[in-house]
Amino acid sequence: MKVGILGSGEVGKTLAKGFAKHGYDIMIGSRKQAIDGFKVGSFADVAKFGDIVVLAVKGTVAKEVLDLAGHNLKGKIVIDVTNPIADEKPVNGVIKFFTSLDDSLMERLQKAHPEARLVKAFNSIGNAFMVNPSFSERPSMFICGNDASAKKAVAEIVSKFGFEPEDMGHAEAARAIEPLCMLWCIPGLLHNDWNHAFRLIKK
Repeated sequence: MKVGILGSGEVGKTLAKGFAKHGYDIMIGSRKQAIDGFKVGSFADVAKFGDIVVLAVKGTVAKEVLDLAGHNLKGKIVIDVTNPIADEKPVNGVIKFFTSLDDSLMERLQKAHPEARLVKAFNSIGNAFMVNPSFSERPSMFICGNDASAKKAVAEIVSKFGFEPEDMGHAEAARAIEPLCMLWCIPGLLHNDWNHAFRLIKK
């Protein structure tokens, strides 16, 4: 299966290596000539290439990047890794969002591209732990989206990557999942402690 990665930052490269590790064929959207031996192309090229597309860019440019991918996203599963982090400085370790509790970046992106099948995932963990992390317990990965078959496919990927997928429902659940990024970052920003993950405990 082919995976197109929209974004060539640390998160994009980490996930590209993770997918390659698990046998997927990868192309990364970048203006660079080469990235760690991966095929590169425009955002439109990458969206056309991928059976699955991963959106791994800053939240402030996420819609612009999807717009550049355009009609090539039609019918595609898009794993939305983004968070709506504002450019303002954190306050006492709490990062600022440009969305509210009644809104989410994922909902905005899904509304702008209704023919894409967005699934939120990988937004509540640092890139160092996105691929088969070694914790004392298998961490949870919260996902959501409006398309059940897309979520099933992403849940299988999440499981391959070493997480227990937790389906939180439709796109509106991103209003709760995206702020987990805030919570995850607080120990790091306050105490330089970035070595943690979330786990949903069930009775």
